Amino acid sequence: MTSLPEDSPPLIGEDDRDTAVQRLQEAYSQGLIPHEELDERLHQVLTAEAHSELVSALGSLPEEHPGPTSTIAAAGGRIQRRGAWRVPRFLKVESAYGRVRLDLSRAIVEHPVVDIELQLGTGGARITVPRDAVVDVEGLRTEWKDLRYQAPRRSRPDGPTIRISGSMGFGRLKIRHARR
Repeated sequence: MTSLPEDSPPLIGEDDRDTAVQRLQEAYSQGLIPHEELDERLHQVLTAEAHSELVSALGSLPEEHPGPTSTIAAAGGRIQRRGAWRVPRFLKVESAYGRVRLDLSRAIVEHPVVDIELQLGTGGARITVPRDAVVDVEGLRTEWKDLRYQAPRRSRPDGPTIRISGSMGFGRLKIRHARR
C-alpha cells in the first residue's frame, strides 16, 4: 500500500461533492448560470480530487444561505407530525419532557438533505423515514439509552439523506424506514 505524500491535498468526500452538485443545480434553476456552463462545472465537480478544484467550480456563485430553521417546541406533552406535511431543510425539535413522533413516510420532502436537530430532555422519540432515505446519526449524542436503528438490507440511495443531530437526555430514539 502506498502512502500519500505529506504535502498532498486532502481528498474530498462524497458529501462535499453532492453539496457542490446541489449548489450548481440550484444556481442553474435560479438562472445564475447557463446550461453550457452548468455542464462544464458539473464535469469539473464530478472529476475533482481536491477541495481547491471544488472551490474553482463554485467560484462565481453567490454565497450559500443555509435557510431558516423551523422549530417545533414543547415544554411537555407530545410533539407529533404525520401525514402530508412539508419537511423544511432544517428542523429543530425541542422538548423538556414528552414524546416526539415524526413520520416522514408520506411527508413532502423537497430537499436532497434534511437536517433534524433533536434537543430532548426526557421522553422518547420515534422517527419514521421514507423507504429510500439514507439516515446519518453521527451528530447525535445520547446520554442514557442507546439509539435503535437498523439500516435496511437493500438500500436504494436515490432518496433523501436525513441527518439527525443534537442530544437526548433520558429517552430513546427509534428510527425506522417506512414499509411502503
